Amino acid sequence: MKQTFFLSAALSVMSFGGFAQGPSQGVLDARYIQENYTKVEKQIPMRDGIKLHTVIYSPKDQQKKYPIMFDRTPYSAGPYGQENFKNSLGPSMLFAKEGYIFVYQDVRGRYLSEGDFVANRPYIANKKNKKDIDESSDSYDTIDWLVKNIPGNNGKVGTWGISAPGFYTTMTAIDAHPALKAASPQAPVTDWFMGDDRHHNGAFFLMGTFSFLSYYGASRPEPTPDHAASFNGYGTPDAYNFYKELGPLKNANDRYFKGQNKIWNQMMDNPDYSEFWQVRTPVPHLKKIKPAIMTVGGWFDQEDLYGPLKTFSGIEKNKPKSPNHLVMGPWTHGSWTRGDNSFLGNVRFNSTTGPYYRQEIEFAFFNHYLKGTANPELAKATIFETGSNIWKKYNSWPPADAKTKKLYFHPGGKLSFDEPSEKTDTYDEYISDPENPVPYTNQIRIDRGTDYMYEDQRFASRRPDVLVYRSEILTEDVTISGELFADLYISATGTDADFIVKLVDVYPSNAPDDSPITGTKMGGFEQLVRGEVMRAKYRNSFSLPEAIEPGKTTAVKFDMQDAAHCFKKGHRIMVQVQSSWFPLVDRNPQKFVNIYKADERDFQKATIRIHSGSGQHSGILMDIISPL
Repeated sequence: MKQTFFLSAALSVMSFGGFAQGPSQGVLDARYIQENYTKVEKQIPMRDGIKLHTVIYSPKDQQKKYPIMFDRTPYSAGPYGQENFKNSLGPSMLFAKEGYIFVYQDVRGRYLSEGDFVANRPYIANKKNKKDIDESSDSYDTIDWLVKNIPGNNGKVGTWGISAPGFYTTMTAIDAHPALKAASPQAPVTDWFMGDDRHHNGAFFLMGTFSFLSYYGASRPEPTPDHAASFNGYGTPDAYNFYKELGPLKNANDRYFKGQNKIWNQMMDNPDYSEFWQVRTPVPHLKKIKPAIMTVGGWFDQEDLYGPLKTFSGIEKNKPKSPNHLVMGPWTHGSWTRGDNSFLGNVRFNSTTGPYYRQEIEFAFFNHYLKGTANPELAKATIFETGSNIWKKYNSWPPADAKTKKLYFHPGGKLSFDEPSEKTDTYDEYISDPENPVPYTNQIRIDRGTDYMYEDQRFASRRPDVLVYRSEILTEDVTISGELFADLYISATGTDADFIVKLVDVYPSNAPDDSPITGTKMGGFEQLVRGEVMRAKYRNSFSLPEAIEPGKTTAVKFDMQDAAHCFKKGHRIMVQVQSSWFPLVDRNPQKFVNIYKADERDFQKATIRIHSGSGQHSGILMDIISPL
């Protein structure tokens, strides 16, 4: 009995890791913050009299002065209360241990801040009085208060934020306060219609938007530390079935939101790229940026891949006098803040990309501009190239030596950089049925997740409503680095359609089974490198939609978002083309209507043709750095 007791006790300790391993790193970090920082909460007045709730953590050691790291968020500056501390401070705990003052603020109209919330509030260029406010002015007013009122600050401020806080970080750099020396918009929401979160190229991202706006768009009559609950009445673990049974988009309001969700209503009332959307992007205002900027994004970001690329390029085209950097790694949304980031799903990156970024790039960037440490000499663009799994540094993005080449679709499902020689019209076709849409993932799940960004695409390539084009086995590496554009010539029996184009890396049939997921067979693995959707009625203008003329060949060209990937010798390049990606993207009725008001009877089957001959050569335009 005694032996049994000791064995059980030993197994218990090993299982729970309590005595054998000691406190977790998270517990140690939380303890460090409480032992080394003080916390105060303030209501800081803006120029129009509205007060914004602001939480300030300052080092207890007041023997020296510290710079301020400032994060504005719609997702809560909590935990609230003098005795309740965050478990981590700053972009990473490197900052907390180095010694900074950390400031978190609930943006106007969220949580404990006063005022009305406006998602992606428009910038006002010519402010005429104190009532003309925006996120830039709220940032300016807050920074002005911070440097004048926080004891022990050195007069220098840095801002950072991920996703929506990334948008607010971008806004701090427009008409920036002189004390703002460095800003890092990370996965910044930049344009909710063109490519971030809610729409891509005019196509509505259904499941992510429905779930997110169920709480984000709910009303908040008065300041509160709480937020509305997210929708949880799915009644099934299968999103495909839930959204299929939902039917047309208008049913979401009829059944669930009941017209009470302000932001959802704005989506439904603004189906095209109208002024409503145009004034909400900061890109046209990224002029005369004075702070040093480091924009960060992930190649597998399921929410905001568009934002970092367009923010960087928007600043760059205005030739800023201050440093402007881009960092793109092999990451999902915000994942660079935690973990070692050495793999995603079945795909290994052969290095700990997260710690490298946090220590050598992010920490070094802010320390230099806010504490005067050595200049890390960051490249204009620090880019992780997947496939080859190496970091590359460029003096421009896209790289100056990249050449745009077209990868052509050929009859019979072939793919080549050689232009088709057919003199007559050739095409491949499929039937797109809204009643049987192509799933965006092979998984059964209710939340969107991240896996679809790098998932094996064999589940899709085996469907009859997905066209597949394959290259021959590559005899040398093909490396893309820069822009990707789908360049299609299509015809359809309907008057509208969606086009999803996916660029895929096909592994050799004898690829080693080196997946981090035990038991996975990697032979023939079809890794998604980039996938993007285009709603065809916006092919000529996102503001003025046009019907497709049935049977007439029409050009549809669209931005697939940048990529940096090496297709290795022995692999194949694949392109898949389909007309649904459900329920990631809402179903297109394939009829020229306002989809947000469409009825069930508007949804119809359509025959889709992708043309490849007689001068109408469909394919993908890609920036290539090897072979040239």
